[in-house]
Amino acid sequence: MKKNILAIAGRPGLYTLVSQGRGMLIVEAIDDTRRRMPAGARDRVTSLNDVSMYTNGDDVPLMQVFASIKAKYNAAPVDFDYKKATSEQLADFMGAVLPDYDRDRVHLSDIRKLIQWYNILATNGVTDFEEEAEPAAEAEA
Repeated sequence: MKKNILAIAGRPGLYTLVSQGRGMLIVEAIDDTRRRMPAGARDRVTSLNDVSMYTNGDDVPLMQVFASIKAKYNAAPVDFDYKKATSEQLADFMGAVLPDYDRDRVHLSDIRKLIQWYNILATNGVTDFEEEAEPAAEAEA
């Protein structure tokens, strides 16, 4: 499921991939409207599975950050208004969910977008952020 969660530049919200056509994708909004629309070749479409956050070491996949937020908030949306939050509140939030984040390269707008995306997913029941375990190979007797 998480491979099908998409962000489209210039369009608010998150989308799921419904179908692929010739030169376009059919996406469905992850919200109450569930409206479907085409995303053409000129739209910049990004899978959230390909996004990562800067840290002082290796970059951390966004789904791992979402899992950390889920653990902190018990799969509920974040309880403060990220649009009106001060820079200290956003920095404290980010420090709590990803203590090793790079404070120079992760901007306040990135933290706001992270909270916005998490709230969209948590509100609509998409909270399976952990890696799926590979099926273990059966040992032959």
